Amino acid sequence: MGGNSGQPDTHTYTSLAEDGPFGPGELPKRPTGRLIMHSMAMFGREFCYAVEAAYVTPVLLSVGLPKSLYSVVWLLSPILGFLLQPVVGSASDYCRARWGRRRPYILTLGVMMLLGMALYLNGDTVISALIADPRKKLIWAITITMMGVVLFDFAADFIDGPIKAYLFDVCSHQDKERGLHYHALFTGFGGALGYLLGAIDWSHLKLGRVLGTEFQIMFFFSGLVLTLCLIIHLCSIPEAPLRDVAKDILPQQAPQDSSLSSDKMYEYGSIEKAKNGCVNPELVMQEGKHKIPAEQIQRTMTMKSLLRALVNMPPHYRCLCVSHLIGWTAFLSNMLFFTDFMGRIVYHGNPYSAHNSTEFLIYERGVEVGCWGLCINAMFSSLYSYFQKALVSYVGLKGLYFMGYLLFGLGTGLIGIFPNVYSTLALCASFGVMSSTLYTVPFNLMAEYHREEQEEQKQQARAGGPDSSGRGQGLDCATLTCMVQLAQILVGGGLGFLVNMAGSVVVVVITASLAALIGCCFVAFFVRYVD
Repeated sequence: MGGNSGQPDTHTYTSLAEDGPFGPGELPKRPTGRLIMHSMAMFGREFCYAVEAAYVTPVLLSVGLPKSLYSVVWLLSPILGFLLQPVVGSASDYCRARWGRRRPYILTLGVMMLLGMALYLNGDTVISALIADPRKKLIWAITITMMGVVLFDFAADFIDGPIKAYLFDVCSHQDKERGLHYHALFTGFGGALGYLLGAIDWSHLKLGRVLGTEFQIMFFFSGLVLTLCLIIHLCSIPEAPLRDVAKDILPQQAPQDSSLSSDKMYEYGSIEKAKNGCVNPELVMQEGKHKIPAEQIQRTMTMKSLLRALVNMPPHYRCLCVSHLIGWTAFLSNMLFFTDFMGRIVYHGNPYSAHNSTEFLIYERGVEVGCWGLCINAMFSSLYSYFQKALVSYVGLKGLYFMGYLLFGLGTGLIGIFPNVYSTLALCASFGVMSSTLYTVPFNLMAEYHREEQEEQKQQARAGGPDSSGRGQGLDCATLTCMVQLAQILVGGGLGFLVNMAGSVVVVVITASLAALIGCCFVAFFVRYVD
């Protein structure tokens, strides 16, 4: 933010794949194994998400949470994420930790996810063992469980931004595309495994009797999978601390020119980049003349300048964020109410009947079949992410974006109009197409925008123009990711009202279909594609 004039009120929005005084450099090609290791974080995250989707409602019901507090549980986390995610994304762009910029944030958020799961899956058991008074036990059980759900949702939503920024930092453009496809592939696998694990009747198995209740069993597997996946992810590709390049590459320059001192030199990328000599000395000297003062860099992390940068973002970034918001609004509208739709509309059950009544048992059967539909969605998401590599050469990224929204809009529309068991399960494949699209295509488009700006920065550096470095890609990824939280706020605050007005959950599926079709039109006319 700001230009070479040093005026604090001048804010220029640039978002580069490699920020810093050395300009963009060619990163080494990453082995497939390293990219798969990097994708394991998405596997663990989605596995835990699937467990939460299957168990959080039974947990909340079992502790006696009042209906008046349900909206607080579901809305508090996305509101916090929407407000804080861009701030933390900007802070990670300038993090000087020895371990790198992104990995300290990923580790912290992973620990928060584990703590949140521990609280909402085990809180009631722990409170029951510690407190004897029934009234106090109820209050504390509800409080601990709510804290766990909010903390887990907050951290799980938040962690996606640093993971994507980490990938963008350490990979070339081609490896970014490959990495995003592996992310989508393992996201689907993680979700499918989580849903399948939740469908097992553990009470009849020896392992289930050893570990205790079903909630404790799921915490054991979720904690184990998430911990292993985070360790593999954090060891996948090394990051360079911001000061390393100044100390290792230009030790002779620092005493001669204060603008190239080790306290003010930054290199965003991997350790291998510095070791392989990818830094262009001409760019170093050119950029050194136009270096932004350290105080101005620090000012970019204030809320005021951050909001100003978000308002002044280029139109193509703003359109990409809006299309992402529309897509996630459509997707979440369908996914959050899908099992209820299966139980009520497809199977004609009644969740409010007596628990030993035929209507309630039919509703439960519909919910179980709905979970299998979500498993089909997760598996097809993985398969489609694999075929995306072949499709993109024919239809391009914008074509994939349009096709994902279109297939989801048509699929959910047909489900709402013709609520049949077998056709509904078959059309769950369209959910997987949308899921894979939302996890890959917008970030691929952002990588294209970054590459375009890299070329512009190279040309400016060769021509002796000023450095226009400003927002880092951590903030870009965070801004795009926080559209998910905004969509959650819109869905949580609006869909309940629509269901009450219409008197049927069919309106949810129809709303999702209409939102996706509106998103098709927005993608076609407003999202810019870089060839």
